[in-house]
Amino acid sequence: MSREIVQELTFFTHSVLMGLVITFIYDWIRVFRKLFRHGKALMSAEDLLFWLVCGIGVFYMLYRENDGTLRWFAVLGATVGMFFYKVIVRDAFVDVMSTCIHKIMWFVFRFLQVVLKPLKCLFFAGKTCVLYLGKKLKKCKEFIKKRLTVFMKTIRMVLCKH
Repeated sequence: MSREIVQELTFFTHSVLMGLVITFIYDWIRVFRKLFRHGKALMSAEDLLFWLVCGIGVFYMLYRENDGTLRWFAVLGATVGMFFYKVIVRDAFVDVMSTCIHKIMWFVFRFLQVVLKPLKCLFFAGKTCVLYLGKKLKKCKEFIKKRLTVFMKTIRMVLCKH
């Protein structure tokens, strides 16, 4: 084959791979959305950032491979890559990955609850102790304040008599 045809096939293959990668990355965003529900504003911001990054990536590929010229078969290659990814993987990837990550997170949180339970008990015991000491100190403060008030009144009375 001639060198030009090999270059065109390489360019088309890179376009197909770009479509695969774009769809794969977007599926990870979908996994994140399934794990952590959030509003439309944040989803719109995620999509905007995703498409900006994808646009820069596609432009870089076009610039590097084809001197920045948009070739329609590059768009066709990216579309074919996205289509093949969706036909082969479908939504199974999102479902499986979100379920696996959810189970792992559940296990980690349960493990942390078991490991941190003694610290939680110590925290509540310390809190109870501090609250008890606080009440005692408040009573002590009130007692000292009363005694000082009585003492001050006694001193005034003594000074006023002299």
